[in-house]
Amino acid sequence: MSTLRVTAEVLTVHPHPNADALELAQIGLYRAVVAKGAYRTGDTAVYIPEQAVLPAALVDELGLTGRLAGGDANRVKAVRLRGELSQGIVCRPGALADVDLERAAADGTDFAETLGIVKWVPPIPPTMSGDVEAAPDLLPWVDIENLQRHPDVFEPGEPVVLTEKLHGTACLLTYRAEDGRVQVSSKGFGAKGLALREDPRNLYWRAVHGHGLAEVAARLAERLGARRVGLFGEVYGAGVQDLAYGADGRGETVGYALFDVSAEIDGQVRWLDPAEVLEPGEVPVVPRLHTGPYDLDTVLAHASGRETVSGREAHLREGVVIRPVTERHSPVVGGRAIAKAVSPAYLTRKGGTEFE
Repeated sequence: MSTLRVTAEVLTVHPHPNADALELAQIGLYRAVVAKGAYRTGDTAVYIPEQAVLPAALVDELGLTGRLAGGDANRVKAVRLRGELSQGIVCRPGALADVDLERAAADGTDFAETLGIVKWVPPIPPTMSGDVEAAPDLLPWVDIENLQRHPDVFEPGEPVVLTEKLHGTACLLTYRAEDGRVQVSSKGFGAKGLALREDPRNLYWRAVHGHGLAEVAARLAERLGARRVGLFGEVYGAGVQDLAYGADGRGETVGYALFDVSAEIDGQVRWLDPAEVLEPGEVPVVPRLHTGPYDLDTVLAHASGRETVSGREAHLREGVVIRPVTERHSPVVGGRAIAKAVSPAYLTRKGGTEFE
């Protein structure tokens, strides 16, 4: 998941093609449906992104009682309003009436705490949970920011790779060469420095054993001369999320696709391209959809469509992950240059699950 920030933004306002009383306020590449005349291009307002959970008083103030997602009808989710995708809420909350929003926009002030807004945390099914232990040596994964919120992460024409983003659950594995120890975690537990104790019932451990991931990491550590190796992959299949890619996450055929590798070499942790450091067929990897100069239209075109993992186009595609051919730092996101673009059809599908 990306980072939750509630910020003031300068708006660009567009006509709504299907509604005389509505308009579209653009923030980055996101668009949110607003009442016609509420804002003009160049105005500054607060943008509350998807996955934000609002306090009841703010829901009521914004006139959204009963109109948001979740059991308590308080979670922001992408919706289609009169045929147009609306992602997030544009507003001017009363609690910020005395705040200079133009200055706040320039400063990048985060109002989440002030407004009592928190990030939605998906529930954890029993198969994705278990007994945990401290894991100070675990190589962590990073939150991937959405390209629509940060459209300047990549330079036009910069060589990039687009890989298919899978709808499963992230499995983190760290192999320590000095003693052969393997630690396995989820993205959520890993962010807290915790690993899951080995359990044959646990989804992540079943994927590790089923695809020989510990052995893959050991061979890779030897080839690279690494002290630690991290394998980051998506576990998927029926029973994991609503998109299954033809796999069964409830049995031995649980799906797995590696999407990233890190390694500690000479005291420095480096991110590595799986295609460059792994032997062909050594482990399943996420499909590569495109390699070439960065172009926004190309990225958005690949973000939609049908999945390619099963080979049967079984259902819609979640989106794509974009990264530069040459790993680098991004001052735009303050970390690794990597981003995601998500399919509008995925965001607005019915009956979707979002376990982490």
